[in-house]
Amino acid sequence: MGYWGYFVVGRAERPLAELDALAGAADMTLRVSAPDGWQVWEFPGGDGDVGNMNDLAAQTGAPALFGYVMDSDCVVVEAAAPGSGAWTTCLARAAMAGYLGAENEGLTLEDYFLEPRDAADRAVAWAAEAGRTASADDLLDVLSADPDPLAENLFFRFLDRLGVVPL
Repeated sequence: MGYWGYFVVGRAERPLAELDALAGAADMTLRVSAPDGWQVWEFPGGDGDVGNMNDLAAQTGAPALFGYVMDSDCVVVEAAAPGSGAWTTCLARAAMAGYLGAENEGLTLEDYFLEPRDAADRAVAWAAEAGRTASADDLLDVLSADPDPLAENLFFRFLDRLGVVPL
C-alpha cells in the first residue's frame, strides 16, 4: 500500500502549521523549507480537515498549493493565489482516471481537473504571482507524466518546475 496524505505548500515568515487557515491539521510536520520562506508541510492519512488553500493564500498574501496523494498512484493538485485565483488539476492522469472510473456517473477526468496544457498555463501565472519564472512546457512534461514509480516524486518535480522548492 502506498502513501495517502496531503502536502501543503506556502510562503510565510512563520510556520504554516501555526496559521488559522490550517488549524484543522494540527498533526502536520515540516517536510521541506526553501528560500524566501517557502515551506512544504505533510499531513499524512488525509482524514480530517487540512484547511482551505484559498484561506491560506489570503492569510499569507502569497500563492498556496495543496497536493493530495492517493496511494502513491496520483495526486490532486489544488492551487490558489490572491490575484490569479484558484485552479485544480492532477498528476498521473491515467491512474486518477482509474480512481474516478467507478464513481464518475458519466463525468470525465476533464470535468474534475484542468487539462495539462490549461493547468500548465495556470501554473505559470501562479509561479509569476509567487515571484518565480516557470516554463509552461516544463510544467506540461510533469503534468503529462506517469508516476516514476511514486506520484509523490511527480509532485515534488512539479514544485521544482514552479520554482518554489528545488529538487
